Amino acid sequence: MNFLELIKNGSQLLKAKKIESHVLDSELIASFVLNRSRENILINSKEKVQSNEISFFNKLIERRKRYEPIAYIFNSKEFWSRDFKIDNRALIPRPETEMMVEAVSKILKNRKFSFLDVGVGSGCITASILFENLHSFGVGLDTSSSAIKVAKKNILRFKLQNRCKLLNRSYEKFYGYKFDLVVSNPPYIRSSDIKKLPMDIRKYEPRLALDGGKDGLDVIKKVIYKSRSTLKKNGLLAIEIGNGQFIKVSRLLKLLDYKIKLTIEDYQKNVRCILSLLK
Repeated sequence: MNFLELIKNGSQLLKAKKIESHVLDSELIASFVLNRSRENILINSKEKVQSNEISFFNKLIERRKRYEPIAYIFNSKEFWSRDFKIDNRALIPRPETEMMVEAVSKILKNRKFSFLDVGVGSGCITASILFENLHSFGVGLDTSSSAIKVAKKNILRFKLQNRCKLLNRSYEKFYGYKFDLVVSNPPYIRSSDIKKLPMDIRKYEPRLALDGGKDGLDVIKKVIYKSRSTLKKNGLLAIEIGNGQFIKVSRLLKLLDYKIKLTIEDYQKNVRCILSLLK
């Protein structure tokens, strides 16, 4: 069997499970197994595959057939041009979150500041802000002890432990500190909509990081309220929200003396992040 035949077989197996990205996923798995770039595999498509490589490839295809996300299969996800270690104890980083990191870093560029990451998850936000802002110090909170372990693995891997502290604690029980920035990618999906999510999300990603309660705003509201006591005056709150939540969230922000500085839209022109200053 050659490279091209391997990919075709994998693609057909995934297509039978109605996985839309069947071709791409098969190519990515082949690239992972063969330790070659996708481009190299396609250029050398007639090259033979070893029997042990076929066995490993089929094993990973079986996992993907059960809708396990590619990021969990590889235990890796690229975020902010770096590979983060990831597994099903933490949410898979999304492109929208990269846009929030970019906006925060531009606003606070060349400043010495402290920040709090509420719901640190894999640590991708905290690590990326620390990378972009060499004079910053971060604290990451998460109610999930499992997620904290994932974040710790990444913080240690990137040697950022001297500029970061991770705490297994809820935001509501966090007292005594004030920050220049509070950043959060909280759960914002309505409880009733969880069952409508794609299989790879609802079956594998941690529900705690997805479920935002009845209206999807439970945790968002808590972050906005609590940040009034943890932000310095003119401190920045950067929060990711779900589709269709902007009007309600913006009203709450204005009601609680925040001034919206910037909104960030996703590729479908939905407002997905709001950056506000506490008056």
